[in-house]
Amino acid sequence: MRFDSGTTTVSTAGSEQQIGNLTNRVLWIKVKALAANSGIAYFGVSDITSTNGYELSAGNEVEIDFATLGGTIPLSTFYVDVATNGDKVAWMIVTED
Repeated sequence: MRFDSGTTTVSTAGSEQQIGNLTNRVLWIKVKALAANSGIAYFGVSDITSTNGYELSAGNEVEIDFATLGGTIPLSTFYVDVATNGDKVAWMIVTED
């Protein structure tokens, strides 16, 4: 297993950003909208927008344990978008390798 973390900045609202382009298989992920964000952040897959996805207000987070659910998913699957230019999302992952 391997742990990694980072912050993804979405410079322009409405332009979804991939969290990472690696194919590493994610066992667990936690995503948090930074407390300093001005607007809503959205977490999801490639079809998210600045108004559609799992909504995270500033300071809110979501955690998904894929291993407990019986599987893994490639890191490249995850995207974030924001309603306000320049907002950020922090993330932590545990991968198989």
